[in-house]
Amino acid sequence: MKKYIIIGLVILFSGCADQLDLSPQQSVDQDLALSTDANVKRVLQGAYSEIRTGDLYGGSLLLYAEMLGANGEVRWEGTFNQPREMYNKNIFVNNSFVQGTWSAAYRAINVSNNILASLEVVNAEDRSQVEGEALFIRGSMFFELVKFYALPYSAGNIQSNLGVPLVLTPTRQINEESFVPRNTVAEVYAQIISDLEKAEAQLPAVNGFLARNYVAAAQLSRVYLQMQDYVKARDAANRAITLATANGKMLTSNYLDAFNTDGDSIEDLFSIQVNTQDSDNDMFLYYSLPEFGARDGDVAILTPHFTFYEAGDDRLNQFYEGAGEERTAKWRDQFKNVKVIRLAEMYLTRAEANFRLGTSEGATPLADLNRIRQRAKLPAATTVSLASILAERKVELAHEGQFLHDVKRNQGSIKDNASNATFSYTDGKLIFPIPQREMDANPNLIQNSAYTN
Repeated sequence: MKKYIIIGLVILFSGCADQLDLSPQQSVDQDLALSTDANVKRVLQGAYSEIRTGDLYGGSLLLYAEMLGANGEVRWEGTFNQPREMYNKNIFVNNSFVQGTWSAAYRAINVSNNILASLEVVNAEDRSQVEGEALFIRGSMFFELVKFYALPYSAGNIQSNLGVPLVLTPTRQINEESFVPRNTVAEVYAQIISDLEKAEAQLPAVNGFLARNYVAAAQLSRVYLQMQDYVKARDAANRAITLATANGKMLTSNYLDAFNTDGDSIEDLFSIQVNTQDSDNDMFLYYSLPEFGARDGDVAILTPHFTFYEAGDDRLNQFYEGAGEERTAKWRDQFKNVKVIRLAEMYLTRAEANFRLGTSEGATPLADLNRIRQRAKLPAATTVSLASILAERKVELAHEGQFLHDVKRNQGSIKDNASNATFSYTDGKLIFPIPQREMDANPNLIQNSAYTN
């Protein structure tokens, strides 16, 4: 595609099948890396290593969504200008965080492409799973890219609105074919679905902390929600719930028990493992306080946010005062996992989709809503509405990077942080610019219109 996504293949020498290995990364010769079953599997660990970094699922994807979707409910107080630009909806085209996430995502995609091009050397009995894991990583990265660097699917004109470049083969040298233009939003989503559907079919239900079939189903439910395809969102969420609960997943008894965990909580479908040797957790870094090992409390929770909670909601116990502001304890402790997808989200997705469709696949919307309410120590609801499901989703998933994407798919708006103005879900300031360095390197890229002046 362009010179910034060509990488020396990254490997992690894995001595444990259940989690990402802690050995140092190394760049190795491509022919060596892709010549044997063992080396391809090590390169696969390198792909996981890419998506776990702070630029991606190690926290920044959540942080960026929270800043763009601040809505007068949180405030950036830190000294870094890059998140402040997102918070103020005034992002410069040379924002280094925006560049870092683009580059990291395409590195993960390129590693995945190298794996997919080398499947013939993988042992036959493992080939399908290796392919499924690479497809899961690639599809997930395209999904995150198109959410942040393109107008939402709900904005319409998906056949003409520009998404991101689809790079589907290994990038190993630069030539004219390397300068890939942006595909349309429709084309990007079609590729995401293709990758994730194949991944779900080929992944096992048990795979340590790595991708599993119910993780791919859960990711698909997110994709279909953004597309407003409620039948497929419902069915994917239902599959994720069925497969996950059959393998021991369940809601934690207490809400906060799902957070600040050393390994996966019983509720986690997919989380990034954090420890003293692999410590990337940008949500902890920016949300927590110095006494817990973080920065100076860069993100404060503001009074308007608390109006969305009912009296007696156990989720209010996540908040504490520190450095003169309210904070969330979801990201308080150091060396704890970053939660990417939790089971609770799947129940709320199934509830919403079932309600919109007038169906009860897996459970009634009221039953799924009450699973979440009762865990939060709230009385069971006796009636259900779309508004009540969305309200529950907002407080259940607060400070986890989902609100912005829910606003966009529901064609809502975000309040300006300094005035009474609002940003519509179609506003170009709610997406990132294509990084200027990428524009300079690739003459076929077109900048997002909000950043062309």
